[in-house]
Amino acid sequence: MSNDKEIKLHDLTLEEGETLLEFPCEFPVKAMGLACVELEIAVIEIINRHVEDLGEGAVKTKPSKNGKYTAITIHITARSKDQLDAIYIDLTACEHVSIAL
Repeated sequence: MSNDKEIKLHDLTLEEGETLLEFPCEFPVKAMGLACVELEIAVIEIINRHVEDLGEGAVKTKPSKNGKYTAITIHITARSKDQLDAIYIDLTACEHVSIAL
């Protein structure tokens, strides 16, 4: 069985500033760090700086198996690539955040 449509790597290349996302869109922002109350507070404060309204149930936390780390997922309605870039710049600059995805 042959594939009628061949995808080449250069077909997937984006020009500077382009994105595969169509805005507005639902987007999960994820951050991880050592388990502490300051992590959750800091992440929520950062998101609130960039997002007008977090819906009810938008924030989910999950501890690691041994409880040393916490993963936080916040579902937002992303309005633009610039908005997402700003969120990730602030998250990665935060002393409590080890990883932002």
